[in-house]
Amino acid sequence: MDKMRIDKGDWLVVCDGRKALILENLGDEMFPNLHTREVHERPNPPTSAQGSDAPGRLHGAAGGARSSVEQTDWHDEEERLFLERLVRRLDAAIAAGEVSKLVVIAAPRALGMLRQGYSPAVRHAIHTELGKDYVKMPLHEIEMQLTG
Repeated sequence: MDKMRIDKGDWLVVCDGRKALILENLGDEMFPNLHTREVHERPNPPTSAQGSDAPGRLHGAAGGARSSVEQTDWHDEEERLFLERLVRRLDAAIAAGEVSKLVVIAAPRALGMLRQGYSPAVRHAIHTELGKDYVKMPLHEIEMQLTG
């Protein structure tokens, strides 16, 4: 991977569907020095531990035809809500002048969910997106991955 440009004051949002790190570069673009500003974490057990009912059944209006209704994926829904809250936090930070440029590094699936919720302000602030899962790495390893 080529060296990623991370300017002083940029925020790096490193996340998956359960955990988000909001990091700030206190160094410069040559020597980034990432510091944790915020950690957002939400336990998200599998759907089987969250849902209590079996999938429902629909009865046809005429005849004896029956079909099943797909079970709600509560795990997926919880990830989506977590990422929506994260995007709202980023939007609020941009509006309040806390940050003007963002780098988003998220597991590919989470990145797809995040993109659906970006406000125009968040879209404008993002200068780099990376579909990688770095959220479980220590900060110095994240710096090494990003700076080559």
